[in-house]
Amino acid sequence: MSRVTLAQWQMLAAVVDHGGFARAAEAIHKSPSTLNHAVHKLEEQLGVAVMEPVGRQVRLTEAGELLLRRARQLLENAASLEDVAGRLAEGLEAEVVLAVDQIFPPDALARALEAFSAAYPHVRVQLHETVLNGGIEMLYDGSADLVVSGISAQGFLGEPLVTVHFLAVAHPEHPLHRLGRPLDLRDLEQHRQLVVRDSALHQSMDAGWLKAEQRWTMSHLQTSIDMLERGLGFAWIPETRLRQTLAAGRLKLLPLAAGGSREYPVQLIHRDRDRAGPATHALAEALKAAVSTCPPSGSFEAIE
Repeated sequence: MSRVTLAQWQMLAAVVDHGGFARAAEAIHKSPSTLNHAVHKLEEQLGVAVMEPVGRQVRLTEAGELLLRRARQLLENAASLEDVAGRLAEGLEAEVVLAVDQIFPPDALARALEAFSAAYPHVRVQLHETVLNGGIEMLYDGSADLVVSGISAQGFLGEPLVTVHFLAVAHPEHPLHRLGRPLDLRDLEQHRQLVVRDSALHQSMDAGWLKAEQRWTMSHLQTSIDMLERGLGFAWIPETRLRQTLAAGRLKLLPLAAGGSREYPVQLIHRDRDRAGPATHALAEALKAAVSTCPPSGSFEAIE
């Protein structure tokens, strides 16, 4: 067990930071003799000289510089530990479990987590990227504190968060584009549709499948986009995940006579709003603030 206390390191740091015993004593409300005794005691306990006289002043020895640099890390960690303990005593959660449907704008999610991290750096976040009923299932079994989903949860009240626009797309050289005319359902049924698998373990569903002759099922939206860029099918993809690929010409909107664009309202659902702690509420507010700065939808509707 260490014989040197944090208080001794704090007093040594004060002497160095304030340029001497007298100024440090005034700053931290200790007597100069108390500081002097603490530093000498520290040297005696360590068996190392940490300060040396230079004229009427004192300065750190080479060994003292090394030790104080390490000691500052201890002091910062101790302060952080006390802050966490205080927050826990006030009811702060140690961890927040967030389930977010993959259709939620990824930039908004990143901004929300960045803001939350700045305010609650010591609270762990478990992020589950879900599809369709996946987040709702976590809500029902009590394993998620917050759920962002495009599906309503029976017995829970959600609040509107953002409307996600899905666009029908395929590679510019896909056979559907070569038809050179508005497309209908019969055209689509003759080609492979890419869909994303419901992440729920129970009561999974197929959303948006058109009973196409061929279907490939993915576990993640990004995988579906990668396959689309290789010309391996068509799909409806959230507009927020298509901005760069459409602008770069790697994908192209399908000229559907109807249904080329779909809207899905996404909501934010608390497992238990009244019992939620301050970190859970803060993360919910961060998500709402993040979507308020999302770029407007529909900017690619005119792309041919």
